[in-house]
Amino acid sequence: MPGSKLIIFSAPSGSGKTTIVHHLLNTIDSLSFSISATSRPPRGAEEDGKDYYFLSTAAFQEKIANNEFLEYEEVYKGAFYGTLRTEVERIWSLGKHVIFDIDVEGGINLKKQFPQQALSVFVKIPNLDILEHRLRNRGTDTEEKIAERLAKADKEMQRAHAFDVQLVNEDLQVACKEAYDLVTQFLEK
Repeated sequence: MPGSKLIIFSAPSGSGKTTIVHHLLNTIDSLSFSISATSRPPRGAEEDGKDYYFLSTAAFQEKIANNEFLEYEEVYKGAFYGTLRTEVERIWSLGKHVIFDIDVEGGINLKKQFPQQALSVFVKIPNLDILEHRLRNRGTDTEEKIAERLAKADKEMQRAHAFDVQLVNEDLQVACKEAYDLVTQFLEK
C-alpha cells in the first residue's frame, strides 16, 4: 500500500533485537508487529497467533508451494521460519507500518523486495564472547543449541553490510534510543 513502510530488525540470536523491537512497539503507535510463521514447536509460554503462527512442517511446505510467503528459510535443520503475505497485508489494512524481528537472511530478502519502503537494521553485538554470555544467561538453550547459535552468529555478522544501518547494542538503553531515532526519522520521510 502507498505510504506503508516496513521496519526490519535482524541480528544473531541473543543480540537484543527482540527487546529493541518491543521497546519500539511500546513507544511508536503506528507500528504493528509482523508475526512470523514457524514449523518449530512453541517454547515456554509462546502462543500461536501472538508470538508465531505455529504450523506443522507439512502445512508450512504447502504454503511454500502455494507461494504464500514473502520470504522463508530453514533457519535450523527442520525448523522453517517465514513471513506470510497475508500478515503484511493485514497490518497495512489497519493503516500501520510493519515491524519485523527476523533472521538475517529473511531481513535481506525482505529489503530486496521492498527497497524503498523498508528500513533494514542489523543489531550488532560488540563481540561473540558477549553474545555467548547473553545466550547462557537466557537459560533457554542446551549447550548444543548455544554452540549452533554461536556458529550461525559468526556467519550472520559477516552479512551486516547488507543492511541499511548497523546498530551496535553495547548498552541496551542507548541502543533503544538510537533505534527509536532511526525509525521515527524513516517514518517521517
